[in-house]
Amino acid sequence: MFAIALQEQQYKTYVLKDESTNSQLEVVPERGGIITKWRVNGEEIFYLDTERFTNPELSVRGGNPILFPICGNLPDNTYTSQGKQYTLKQHGFARDLPWDVTNQVTQDKASLTVVLNSNEQTRAVYPFDFELAFTYQMQGNILEVQQNYTNKSSSPMPFSFGFHPYFVTNDKTQLEFEIPSNEYQDQKTKEMHSFNGDFDFNRDEIDVAFKQLTSQSASVTDRSRKLKLTLDYDDAFPILVFWTLKGKDFYCLEPWSAARNSINTGEHLTILEPGASCSATVKLTANFF
Repeated sequence: MFAIALQEQQYKTYVLKDESTNSQLEVVPERGGIITKWRVNGEEIFYLDTERFTNPELSVRGGNPILFPICGNLPDNTYTSQGKQYTLKQHGFARDLPWDVTNQVTQDKASLTVVLNSNEQTRAVYPFDFELAFTYQMQGNILEVQQNYTNKSSSPMPFSFGFHPYFVTNDKTQLEFEIPSNEYQDQKTKEMHSFNGDFDFNRDEIDVAFKQLTSQSASVTDRSRKLKLTLDYDDAFPILVFWTLKGKDFYCLEPWSAARNSINTGEHLTILEPGASCSATVKLTANFF
């Protein structure tokens, strides 16, 4: 049995439930359209820094933040479009703006559709009109995010998109990675390194991008939690970013449509013609063993 409840917390929170598997999803539209919590068999899958979440001046560190119209950061936070320079902060603005709920479904699944439209605030830093429509769909131990991007401008619209999921872990040394690539690029040094399935968690920060993906599925097995998480993504996402900080109980495995600074370099950049739309899907499966 599926249900959706609305809770009046600091922010209005939509709670999607699959009672047959004790699974639950929490979505906060006005805080960047974000999924803040996902539970399977009553167990938390996502990490959430609740202190940052309650402060609207800070970006959310946790849940599944939305990246649009850029992934990562830009040199000096600037880019040029149509001969004019603009400023965009890291990962863009979609994760900071309120989204609107447009549809709810509880038949055979629990799903919620949230929409973000361009406005004066977005046009000041990104001179395009757009509509983003995301449907969060939960059924059993599977979470699927269906995305639709529409260019409502009269000129071609360049952008990249992705997600920044934070997964809770108790012991990073118990993590086993199956990432479909044998090399990654260090985001700071830009150097390429071979990858044999291991990370050095003694480093203060790990921030790397896998750009040569050989399949559209990756997984992480957390032996300490007896949990295998599988991330499936369609071919709109040619890059996976792995990020974590020493001493923090999370890791991030992020599907990106393009590399950081692609709005300047053009690498894997999506360019939608006026009136055109494109879609993408990301699926997470949580299996306890």
